[in-house]
Amino acid sequence: MADREPDLVISGGGVVGLALAAALDGRGLRIAVIEAREPPPWDPARTDLRVSSITAASRRMLAALGVWESVAARRVSPFEAIHAWDAGGGAVHFHAADVGEAWLGHIVENDLLQRMLYEHVTGGCNDVRLLCPAGIRSLDAGPDQVRVRLDDGRRLRSRLLVAADGARSVVREQVGIPVRRRDYGQQGLVATVRTRVHHGRVARQRFLPGGPVALLPLADGACSIVWSLPTEDARRLLAAADGGFMAALSEATQEVLGPVVETGPRRAFPLQALHAERYIDERVALVGDAAHVIHPLAGQGVNLGLLDAAALAEVVQAAVARGRDPGGRLVLRRYERWRRGDNLSMQVAMDGFHWLFSNRDPVRHGVRNLGFELTDRLPLLKRRFTEYAMGYRGDLPALARK
Repeated sequence: MADREPDLVISGGGVVGLALAAALDGRGLRIAVIEAREPPPWDPARTDLRVSSITAASRRMLAALGVWESVAARRVSPFEAIHAWDAGGGAVHFHAADVGEAWLGHIVENDLLQRMLYEHVTGGCNDVRLLCPAGIRSLDAGPDQVRVRLDDGRRLRSRLLVAADGARSVVREQVGIPVRRRDYGQQGLVATVRTRVHHGRVARQRFLPGGPVALLPLADGACSIVWSLPTEDARRLLAAADGGFMAALSEATQEVLGPVVETGPRRAFPLQALHAERYIDERVALVGDAAHVIHPLAGQGVNLGLLDAAALAEVVQAAVARGRDPGGRLVLRRYERWRRGDNLSMQVAMDGFHWLFSNRDPVRHGVRNLGFELTDRLPLLKRRFTEYAMGYRGDLPALARK
């Protein structure tokens, strides 16, 4: 892209921001992506502690953008089934064969996905210019354009500014969009572990009073864990010796894959819910974590962000094709109406799961066991849940549809 004023500026070169840039390349727009740091080259000898469960809808989008093949050629971990059970005894099983598919989803390391998107955008997108390292110092959005000043003194003008800069979005804060937050009082502890028994390409999750623990299958037979814990318990397990941590994890998972026999480094991050009261402002749109953050118990965070990117790209493309202003209020309102309701519904559902499972209340214990049993015994209900988990339900953008 020539060094001219962009039509669209994306603040944030993470997975969602880069996917949006790739989706808009070749659509008659000049695009600038502002990112603080280049993602490091992918190292096949290292497994990222942070992984995402990529749904079929997200995989279709990434394939349409020309990125999925590069990711899959390096390392992905497909899984064909999900086994979830409660500490009190109820259980439910979902299998890809129930909906006529080979896989329910794929576990992908976050750094690999970001790096492949980065290489695609920098190497194959002619209309995208990456400004890195850079960050936004200030902005001024008016009725006709938005002016952006970078921290290195450069100034940009564009018709639309997209905040893809995460839960602590600078853009969201500067335009004054309020958010509703909820602190779960938990931390998500992540690590890569090995168990005595191979995972068999099944994702497993046990619901405990303190929060769920998930065993996510990796390509080499190891498992990535995401364990939601009360903050003090997470700190204690971070500080524990490897042997103590493996014993605690083995107990928490009921040795469903035998005892944990090996562990790598551990990290933890605070868990919170966040939802912006609106997704748009004058010439500004929010996507991904800048707009919404949900509990990780269903692994839907990155998938919701990718759907945001696909939806915004679709409404912007439609506006450009009709000769309309891509940053106009009516265009952005269409995006907000499309995505805010779906994202809020998912957040409410995750909060409901958290309320139902993360406790020792005997009444709620009975309700959730009944729910597990009914879901497991009713094929139509189970199919509906499976289709939602795979991204087959809802008003999907064209990039994510079958």
